[in-house]
Amino acid sequence: MLGIEIDSIQIEKLFNVERAWDNLPFILQGVPLTMLVAVIGMLIGLILGFFLALARGSDHIYLRWPARLYISFMRGTPILVYLFVLYFGLPVVGIEFPATVAAIIGFGTNSAAYIAEINRASLNSVAYGQWESARALGFSYWQTIRRIIMPQATRIAIPPLGNVFLDLLKATSLAAMISVPEILNKAQIAAGRTVDSMTMYITAALIYWPLTMIFSALQDYFEKRYNRHL
Repeated sequence: MLGIEIDSIQIEKLFNVERAWDNLPFILQGVPLTMLVAVIGMLIGLILGFFLALARGSDHIYLRWPARLYISFMRGTPILVYLFVLYFGLPVVGIEFPATVAAIIGFGTNSAAYIAEINRASLNSVAYGQWESARALGFSYWQTIRRIIMPQATRIAIPPLGNVFLDLLKATSLAAMISVPEILNKAQIAAGRTVDSMTMYITAALIYWPLTMIFSALQDYFEKRYNRHL
């Protein structure tokens, strides 16, 4: 038995509602930057991940193996270490990024590895006969990708891509470690100012929660939209 009496726990020391309410506007100031890092990082990941997926599935070894190496490295290293390399390590060789830019680059290029594997699986799930039919109709490679393969692969990719974005949105909290003034960074400042870490961190969690709920609802909407004709 832990020997903890519930009556002895002072709830106000776990979460002080008044203190949370007073500091809520300050912590909410981190929401725009959190969204900026997450959205732009996701866009970079989508673009880079698309071309990585094509390179990963290419018949040309000089495209396939660099793509495989990139994906393996990004998926096999912690994102926080990668952020430290970008922000604290590169200045050693004369390359400096502002903290927010380093975070966007870090999350964008890291998420691209996961998105590439999702895209590759989605593209491969389209029946090979679709490619043969497109060639028979005289479509070029890029016309086939854009007009025939991508619309079908998108429907398959939406659920896992939505999950990648939700993970990315929550992972932006790691940007606080390189001084990006996002939600968690603001909560850390408020915690130091009020000497009430528990309340401030719970407040931050209660901000992340509805954000993820909103984007989960958007994900459900797009899934239903793409599946309504099936």
